Amino acid sequence: MPCLLNRFTLAAAALVALNLGAAGEDADQSTPATFSKTDARPTLHVVRPAATTAPTGYAPLQIRHAYGIDLLTNGGAGQVIAIVDAYGSPTMQKDLNKFSTTFGLPTNTVQIVYGTSAPKGSDAGWALETALDLQWAHAVAPNAKLILAVASSATLPNLLAAVDAAVKAGATVVTMSWISAEFPSEASYDFHFQKTNVTFLASSGDNGAKPGWPAASPSITSVGGTTLKLDALGNLTAPETGWTGSGGGFSTYFARPVCQNGWQTNSHRAFPDISLVADPATGVSVYDSTPYAGQSGWFSVGGTSASCPMWGGLVALANEKRALVSKPLLGNINPVLYAIAGSFSSPGVSLYGYFFFDVSAGSNGGFSATPNYDEVTGLGTPAALNLVPGMAAY
Repeated sequence: MPCLLNRFTLAAAALVALNLGAAGEDADQSTPATFSKTDARPTLHVVRPAATTAPTGYAPLQIRHAYGIDLLTNGGAGQVIAIVDAYGSPTMQKDLNKFSTTFGLPTNTVQIVYGTSAPKGSDAGWALETALDLQWAHAVAPNAKLILAVASSATLPNLLAAVDAAVKAGATVVTMSWISAEFPSEASYDFHFQKTNVTFLASSGDNGAKPGWPAASPSITSVGGTTLKLDALGNLTAPETGWTGSGGGFSTYFARPVCQNGWQTNSHRAFPDISLVADPATGVSVYDSTPYAGQSGWFSVGGTSASCPMWGGLVALANEKRALVSKPLLGNINPVLYAIAGSFSSPGVSLYGYFFFDVSAGSNGGFSATPNYDEVTGLGTPAALNLVPGMAAY
């Protein structure tokens, strides 16, 4: 099978001239979301047997090579990525330190902010989620500042309060690896995600073809998941495919946004918008010393909880490049992503395959991955060597 560098070489061959414009923890989506109960859960899956004394999932080197992140020269300096999770983790800083030391990443001191108040207890599932989010945002953008915005519980009001706290603390990218069922009044809460020069990303869910919120919001970039088979160096050993659990489909309440015109014909908002590795069978390494299912140490973890913070890191890389030339930060990246994917270097020469790896096989139980956009993997996965500069230049 071709290695990743060949994927870029093949894409670049079509380029004539670049001219761009300015498990464990599944979401329960079976009941309507209300604001009176714990209604959001982290979208992660743990490979069992769980904890080991050494990493067993993919390492940052492998993922960075698979998507061409290792070919970029910047690390997100000056950018602020906020992770929004309920309960947080009492060991998140030392766990991040362990992860960084193990994989040769720079150290990073996490700033903690709270939504309504500090939580009165902890939760093992959310602690593992917190470790995953922080460690893999850091793996992609190792020089970006990290904020952990902690909700006092997993109710939507408390999670949204933590979102607001993240923005107030200066986040330029906010990632949310959790999901609830859609509900009729969800559009009235979109103002939380409509902040100038702040990008919001959310996991599309791990239950396949079921709509969920906030991923269904057009103010948010919804991140789906793939199955990615790699060798020890991060070269593909099989084509990347859509993961069976990748949340996707059509929103019940949001209309199709303008940026999706020409990409899908349904009158409702389709999601996800983009994807990255999420299949727990091809999971990533996470260190968590807060006992999960009675175990602590290294876990191999998947779910769209993994793909979401990694995409947050990619946005930070693009924003760093924009800041260097005094461009405003990206904000809602959906119009940018669809515009870049639909651009041409010359008449009849599409740049879609230059910026995205088109994942055209796999199913989430209700939809199948197809060429171009689909409701399993969205536009596909990032050809980061080209996409990050493209987002920076837009």
